[in-house]
Amino acid sequence: MFRYVGFSWDPAVATQAAVATRFEEAVWSIPDWQQALGGPGIRVFIIGRCPGVNDVYPLPSARGVILGRLFRRPGRQDGAAEVHLTDWEGEQVLQTRGRALVDDYWGRYVAVLRPDPGSTLLLRDPSGTLPCFRQEIDGVMVFFSWLEDFIALAPAAAQPRVNWNAIAARLVLRQLGGRETALEGVEQVLPGQLTALGKGAPPPEPLWSAYAFARRAVHREPDAAERELRRLVIACAHDWSSCYESILLRLSGGVDSAVLLGSLVAKPLATKITCLNYHSAGSDSDERSFARLAASKAGVKLVERERDSSFLLDDLLTASRMPTPEIYLGRLGSGRIDAEVAEAHGARAMFTGVGGDALFFQIPCTWPAADYLSVKGFDRGFLRACLAAARLGRVSLLESIRHALADQRHGTGPFQGWGEYTKLMRREALDGVRQPERYVHPELVDAADLPIGKYNQFRALIDACGYYDPYLREAAPELVSPLLSQPVIEFCLATPTWLLTQGGRARGLVRRAFAGDIPREIAARQSKGGMEEHVAAILGRNLAFARSLLLDGQLVRRGLLDRDKVEAALAGRLSALGGYPAEIHECIAVEAWLQRMSVASH
Repeated sequence: MFRYVGFSWDPAVATQAAVATRFEEAVWSIPDWQQALGGPGIRVFIIGRCPGVNDVYPLPSARGVILGRLFRRPGRQDGAAEVHLTDWEGEQVLQTRGRALVDDYWGRYVAVLRPDPGSTLLLRDPSGTLPCFRQEIDGVMVFFSWLEDFIALAPAAAQPRVNWNAIAARLVLRQLGGRETALEGVEQVLPGQLTALGKGAPPPEPLWSAYAFARRAVHREPDAAERELRRLVIACAHDWSSCYESILLRLSGGVDSAVLLGSLVAKPLATKITCLNYHSAGSDSDERSFARLAASKAGVKLVERERDSSFLLDDLLTASRMPTPEIYLGRLGSGRIDAEVAEAHGARAMFTGVGGDALFFQIPCTWPAADYLSVKGFDRGFLRACLAAARLGRVSLLESIRHALADQRHGTGPFQGWGEYTKLMRREALDGVRQPERYVHPELVDAADLPIGKYNQFRALIDACGYYDPYLREAAPELVSPLLSQPVIEFCLATPTWLLTQGGRARGLVRRAFAGDIPREIAARQSKGGMEEHVAAILGRNLAFARSLLLDGQLVRRGLLDRDKVEAALAGRLSALGGYPAEIHECIAVEAWLQRMSVASH
């Protein structure tokens, strides 16, 4: 489990130097930490280093370090050889204040840069895979990837406290994607942004912007777009696979995981692949037949397991503490099985097709026609775009045209429909959330001028996915989602939605690009697996725990949740309220997080 912690201070200020000394002594008192960077006013420590997987890339003259895994841009180097930065390349990173890193490389990294004496800059890679948080303590800026490390090192007076306004926002938004977390003083360093540390530091500077790529609308011929998408996905998947001798691949039976598997076996690969498929009772919850077809075509072993709906949610109360409450359904239901199968097959990493829905545009809607109209106007291609959108959205051509005209000025923003799906929260608490824009990515506010389909794709991709497993911790295989690699994200954001859905099919472009690499049955598949029954079954088996946790919990006591509504929802009559198992699970996750934090709050 690769983690880091660092701190930056002004050596000329005695109080800061004293705090930094105490931090350094605390780090050295814990076994296995190694120093990755040292110098006047800077220390960076790492644990869990694994060359070729998560490593340290020193910059010239001890003026910085890059932590994690770097790759060169596809096409700029043959194969997936390990990156060894030359002094000249390192100087370029420093002199461009990180821009060369964003432009010429990609991967899973956080860079600590000191281009000038006394200045410290943080740069988190645009995919945001490796977490990065910071908090100031008596003038010393501490940055870290894992909250438990910070809690272990920080003095008692500096322990983080709950930000209750952020908790209210979290109940509505379902996740916090801005700089502020659910803990006072703990800020997230956003992906692709250059963040200066220290007193009087300027605001973060975007070196990479998802919004800028989404605005480009690069017009390619379909055949050229198919070739380029296939090239990028294969290149990124192979680069990631080169880090491991053996991997476990979550093979659902859907298009995305099949594309990932097809890309891995599209050219010779030294890495051993074992696929894992989960199934459960319920509509669209058993996709084994599709997974078997994909595994057979690729010539790899498939392990089949039933989803575990019998686990107890009591495990939430022993989870590692995170800066923001995280939903647990995808972890607790499969984490132990993932770890067992990975260990049995000598796999250190779990590859997933996460991100494909948004990247390749899975949404069944007519938005691509509205996007076409917004970008290209009433030209000869508009009618074709409406025909394709009618097929995608399953409406008539006239309805498609009508929607295109209506959605051209959509007025979509991050707070449209605010509270629409929050049925258990008290109205007063919902209306009392202050400055909700602090809890969403700042580019979401600026991006309201994007065409409606591109905006919703952008919105689904702007927040980074989780990396650490707060339940299994070191026992969990490392999570790798190759589709969410920077080059693939850039291509898909810059590709118009009507091209991504060519032929009026969700994921139309990627289906055609990988038509020869995945089974025909999956390429033609229109359905998508679901887990609604599984999610409801988990709640049904944990109703007693949910009642004891929520009815007298902090969310009710502080007036965020309506106790009567929660009690009715947990009385075994879920359908009577329209069925809100997902929202109840969210409330359980937040309440359990509050109990785990066990800190003073206000």
